[in-house]
This record gives sequence, structure tokens and C-alpha cells, in this order.
Amino acid sequence: MTRFLIVNADYPGFLNLFYSQHPGLERAGYAEQMKARTASLFGVADFYPRNLAELGHAALEVYINNRFLQEAWAREHGVKLGQSPLPRVVLRRGLVPWLVRDRTEWMAAILRAQIEDFRPDVLLTHSLTDLPTKFWTSLRNHYRLLVGQIASPLADDFDLRPFDLMLSSLPNFVERFRAAGLRAELFRLAFDPAVSARLQEPVEASREPAIDVSFVGSLSPHHAGRYAWLERLCRETPIQVWGQGIEALPADSPIRKVFRGPAWGIDMYRVLTRSRISVNYHIELSGPFANNMRLYETTGVGTLLLTDWKQNLHEMFELGTEVVAYRSPEECVKQISQLLSHEAERSRIAEAGRARTLRDHTYHRRMAELVALIEKLA
Repeated sequence: MTRFLIVNADYPGFLNLFYSQHPGLERAGYAEQMKARTASLFGVADFYPRNLAELGHAALEVYINNRFLQEAWAREHGVKLGQSPLPRVVLRRGLVPWLVRDRTEWMAAILRAQIEDFRPDVLLTHSLTDLPTKFWTSLRNHYRLLVGQIASPLADDFDLRPFDLMLSSLPNFVERFRAAGLRAELFRLAFDPAVSARLQEPVEASREPAIDVSFVGSLSPHHAGRYAWLERLCRETPIQVWGQGIEALPADSPIRKVFRGPAWGIDMYRVLTRSRISVNYHIELSGPFANNMRLYETTGVGTLLLTDWKQNLHEMFELGTEVVAYRSPEECVKQISQLLSHEAERSRIAEAGRARTLRDHTYHRRMAELVALIEKLA
């Protein structure tokens, strides 16, 4: 049995909405807050620790920038912290001043205590830049292997030398790490079938109408290429848009007319499930490679995925049979029209995509792959 500690961080937008929707949760104990966080299905939820446990390993996941959750753990374990006040939750509407890149002492102090308490064999962090490199090296006696996982912007001069293994769903990142003399492996994202069970629960949203075409994603400077593409789809197709970053768009952007607000976690899955087609567009740093979570989330719930063509997409799905790919905005518009007017074909591709994901792209399978990679390092 191997002991895994998974270190993660949450988007401020999600944390803001999450605690606003759960009044009083910020005063609850650690277990109650974590249960609610897991039930949200945001990000990778409990997909890593639960599937590792099913494989016979001990696993714990922590969210280092969730101060309400982390300080609850600290109180229950007798960890003394400074007196800087917690952010105040504004219920229903308003903002909580979460700081994803907050490098204050409380974040390091609590995580240090969690590492010392759990004493993992493997410390796997998705949150590489929230704490300085010296934090990880100072705790080297409390874990055996340090693993980093990333497929998001990372400065070229960031010191990764303390990491025993780097994982990424992007082949270009793997090559970058190897060129720097690091051990690195391709490690793709996935879908967890437990999501499907949650989607069967009766909710008010289940009575909402179907969506012909959806897009769920961020509109940020890291996704600049999406703007023109998505604006064209908004002018020429019946698309509806969910996500974050709308405030950065021009006042006359056609995206604003079809923007439906954020969709985090289970709300995102419900949007995807209601969609006949969901379109995907990768972040610029992915280059010619497909990798993002939407590939698996969309197909996993049985919705047809229409995604930008990438040179490795065929390694994950059979094009035209399990997913559909486009090479230009013009082709994307034409394919939407074609698929919406041919329901049998659309339904057949969607079901084939779902079957492929449930066979080859589950988190249970990924965690087995992770364990195999760790065993090679032993």
C-alpha cells in the first residue's frame, strides 16, 4: 500500500459561489466542509483519492487556498496560526476576497502540518506555484517522492528540480520537462462514472429545456483565440455560453447576448447533459495537442463533442465516429448545422463517444496508470 497526498487549489470564482450557496458552512468542521466540496463535483472532486483507495492505497486530498476548509483542519488538529482575519462571506450575491496566489504563512503552516501528520509516500501537487519551491524541499524528510502535475501556464524560470516526476496531459509540456533534465510522463485527464449517478438525482434543472449547442469555458487572456471563433458561432449558430471572464469582453460582443453565467461542477455537467452538441476549443499553450478536461466530461455524460482538430486527438477518440473535429470556424459552423439536422447521426456519435470514455478514459484507469508510474520510480 502506498500513501498519496494530493495537493490542489480551487478557482476563486468557484469558492465565492460555493460558500455563498451554503450559508454557515464556513463555520462547520473540516469533514462537513469537505463533504460539501466533494459533492459539488467541481474540478476533479474526489476522483483521485477515491479511486486510489479502491485500488488499495491510502489517499488524502487537500485544497490549500480554501482558508475556511484549511483552518477548520488546523483547529481540529491543534495547529496554531496567526491572527490575520478570515475573508468574510457575503451570502447569495457579492464577492469573497479569495487569494489563489496568496503565499501568506497560514497556507504553508497548515499544509506543512498536514504533510507531517499524514506522512505520505507520494506527495502529488497540482498547485505548483502557490508556494515557493523551498517549501517542498524543506519537508523532504516527510515524503518519499514529489510529483507535479500541470497543463497550465508555467514560467520558464520556475525551479522544478526538486520534483522526482512531472506529469502533464500535454505532450509539449512533457518534452519541455524532459529537455530540462526532468523525469516526465504523459498523464491524461479523464471522467469519473460517479458523475452519471449524481446526474440521475431529481433536480429543478431537469425540467429545463434541451440546449442545441453549448460552450462551457473560460474567456481569459490565456484563451484569446477563442474570442473570434466563439463570436462567429454566436452570430451564426444557436449556441449558448457558460463560463467566466465575460466582464473582459467588449460591450457589443455577441457573446454577451447568449451568455448564461458561470457553471461550476455539477451545474456544468447538467449543462453538458442537456446539450445536443457541446463545442470545445483548447487553450493556446496546448499548441497542436488535445488534452483538456472537456474532452472527457462531454463524452462521459453522453453528449456529442465537437472539438478543435489536434494532431493527437485520434489517440483518444476515433474521429467522425466517437467525436467530431473542426479545423476552422467556418467548418465548425457547418458541422453544427449538419449535426443538428441529422439527429440519428448525432446520437450515434454521442453514444460511441460515451462508450469510449467509459472504457478507456476513467479516473479509475488513470489512477492505476499513476500507481504503475510510481512503482517504476521505487
